Amino acid sequence: MFVTLPSCQDEVKSTYTYRAMIPVFLEMNSIREKDIIIEPSKPLDNPGKIYLYGDYLFINEPQKGIHIVDNSNPTSPLQINFINIPGNVDLAINSDILYADSYVDLLAFDIKDIRNINLVKRVENVFEHMLVDIEKSTIRTFKDTLLTAESDFMWGWGRPWMLANADVAFSGSRGGESQSYGQGGSMARFTLMSGHLYAVDEQSLRVFEVLDPTQPKHLKNIHLGWGIETIFPFQQKLFIGSNTGMHIYDASNPGLPKEMAVYQHITACDPVVVNEEYAFVTLRRGMFCRMGVDELQVVDIRNPYLPKLVKAYPMLNPHGLALTGDYLYLAEGRHGLKSFNVADVLRVDQNQLEFLKSMPSVDIIPGPKSLIIIGPEGVCQFDYSTPHSLKPLSCIQVKNPIVV
Repeated sequence: MFVTLPSCQDEVKSTYTYRAMIPVFLEMNSIREKDIIIEPSKPLDNPGKIYLYGDYLFINEPQKGIHIVDNSNPTSPLQINFINIPGNVDLAINSDILYADSYVDLLAFDIKDIRNINLVKRVENVFEHMLVDIEKSTIRTFKDTLLTAESDFMWGWGRPWMLANADVAFSGSRGGESQSYGQGGSMARFTLMSGHLYAVDEQSLRVFEVLDPTQPKHLKNIHLGWGIETIFPFQQKLFIGSNTGMHIYDASNPGLPKEMAVYQHITACDPVVVNEEYAFVTLRRGMFCRMGVDELQVVDIRNPYLPKLVKAYPMLNPHGLALTGDYLYLAEGRHGLKSFNVADVLRVDQNQLEFLKSMPSVDIIPGPKSLIIIGPEGVCQFDYSTPHSLKPLSCIQVKNPIVV
């Protein structure tokens, strides 16, 4: 039997606007020749990582730089200035020295006088995974770009393939004998502990000595495998989240971290926070982990050489999370913000405190004055002195909401 398709079909000319990550090649030597400019405050466009240091809130604008906000009064945060840093994605602060990446370089800024910030050190080519030509210092990066395409197509056919934003990755920093560290969220790739800065990329852990905060020294790279996403320090250990599991490293010798165990799970995007007994891990489907699951896993780490899954709880699309005492705050992406009492890890689902569906969220910092949440609407703060009833304090709005 032969089937003849109709020769006459309605054709429609349509215009599509979509986001795509376009490869861009840059010469680092040209970027280094330009001055790092401290600019007046500007509106938030597309915020990335958040970091709390003293009374100041630092908000990364991916690939562009860092906004500095006076957060001494969380009900009325005041934007002060903006550090223009090409290629910046992450940050951490040690004793008034701010560390930030600029494509393949690590920069150190003196922020003792927040209105008179100075670049004091540049360590070149330490994030060399972006280099495509070492001699010429040529790098390949990707620019998040809005594209418009016009095409003729027939009703019922598929649309052009679209590449959405990559999952933004956003750590808490603890410890340090004579040094003063800040605090980040659960999705950070930079963290500080015991006079050392640790930074992860997609495959490696990079170790820097910062005993003299103004003179960061690159010590070594440790290969971890693929899909590395986040890092969280706790009691001389590093908990590193990846697409396929959680790596636990002993950092009691901070310059020579040693692998203790790898807790493996189904492929999924994976931030982690911990306490003395348990790691709380969120797994979610995402752009690079579509075959994953959406759930909260509780992992027993009392023996860090043999981590064991205690229980998994279904979630909607969990992103970052924060733990303070017995209370866990969990960012559910576009679905909102959840809070739980996790004193009984076998009954977490029965001890949900709130589900704020009006607060889409990506990551969280439990600060001393407020719970700081980053989401599509901007950076918002809540009074969480009563854990089961969050009270809104303020929001810094954004021009270009995060895609979650």
